[in-house]
Amino acid sequence: MARPFDIEPLDATFGAVVRGVKVAALDDVTWRALHDAWLQYALLIFPGQHLSREAQIAFAKRFGPLEFEMAPISNVRADGSVRAEAENDDVIKVLKGNMGWHCDSTYMPVQAKGAVFSAEVVPGAGGQTGWADMRAAYDALDGDLRARIENLSAYHSLYYSQAKLDHRPSKGSAYSGYGFHDGPVPLRPLVKVHPETGRKSLLIGRHAHNIPGMDADESTRLLQSLVDFACRPPRIYHHHWTAGDTVVWDNRCLLHQATPWDMTQPRVMWHSRIAGDPASEAALA
Repeated sequence: MARPFDIEPLDATFGAVVRGVKVAALDDVTWRALHDAWLQYALLIFPGQHLSREAQIAFAKRFGPLEFEMAPISNVRADGSVRAEAENDDVIKVLKGNMGWHCDSTYMPVQAKGAVFSAEVVPGAGGQTGWADMRAAYDALDGDLRARIENLSAYHSLYYSQAKLDHRPSKGSAYSGYGFHDGPVPLRPLVKVHPETGRKSLLIGRHAHNIPGMDADESTRLLQSLVDFACRPPRIYHHHWTAGDTVVWDNRCLLHQATPWDMTQPRVMWHSRIAGDPASEAALA
């Protein structure tokens, strides 16, 4: 059956650009076709949507309950002023931390299912968002390495990943502190089975550390080597944003990262995070 929109696969192992549809006004037939395409491609890009806050939240809710409805990912303060990069406050440190490859909310008790992300203000150069296909990365591993990691797991912590930037948010800082919690550090498998497609993928990224039963240095080397292998062509795509673009990605099988830009220029993005199903996205411990 033909899809009720135009879809153009990216020059990568995943992802597609979708045209001929307004995500703020989806009928049920179009929604089902979009959801099927999302499971197939893991990343869908919708140019020229210019979603209102309410429309973005409503679109994200089509995919399931939200972990949070909307948060700015931005170097612009509420009063419109641009944060000075040299001040290196908690918000700047989080923006820079996001430039490492990662999955969202693996440091929470339940990993996120996905996210809707939209661009309001984009800099003249830089500031792309990249994604990496962990399904194709798993498939490309040699048999010995695949067997070695099949039953391994790692802890995931935002404290760990941000500490690499000498960051621990201060009391009353401009950063809300989301992700810095006092609960148990989640333990997650290195190989994840997608609950809807059944495909295996790598569950790695900057929040992962301390593989149980392994020396800390060896664990660090293995996890970094997996990221280095996984996040290379043809398994990566970096999107050059135009204001009004909206994307939705599957956080259960993709890593993503921000990329640098001249932080004297404003960049305002809006992030709606889709909650994971505890039956499939809860930590092992």
